[in-house]
Amino acid sequence: MIGAITIGAGWWANGRSGRDSWLAAWLALAVVSMAIAATTTWWKARGMEQPLFASPARRFALGLLPPLAAGAIVTAALARHGHFHLLPGIWLLLYGAGVVTGGAFSVRIVPAMGFAFMALGAAALLGPLAWSDWLLVAGFGGVHVLFGAVIGARYGG
Repeated sequence: MIGAITIGAGWWANGRSGRDSWLAAWLALAVVSMAIAATTTWWKARGMEQPLFASPARRFALGLLPPLAAGAIVTAALARHGHFHLLPGIWLLLYGAGVVTGGAFSVRIVPAMGFAFMALGAAALLGPLAWSDWLLVAGFGGVHVLFGAVIGARYGG
């Protein structure tokens, strides 16, 4: 669900004139994505009759949240200094690192998904600048859709 929304919203965000409106669109999408993730995690825990913060969910959150917090701080600093061009790569790289560490206690495909995000982040930081926004859509959109479909089919979500 997050990936599908990101493909459309990311396409729209990348068409925004001005980097402030681009950043606002991506940050709004991040808030919506977090709400979706929290809601679906709650539904899954409820369906399995487990507490929301049962051990696997807690471990995943503890691995994911520090890189996300670092990303928020780096985003504020880079935006303050006008270095918007670095944000797509940094977001992908840090989110990927969080998924790898959070997913270390999950099925093997979850850390693999994190490494896919990290690879796209490296490409966004080291490749041509014109690619970075589209790599952001490919990551938060395409990687989520692709891996989400496999995880859903093989592991039930």
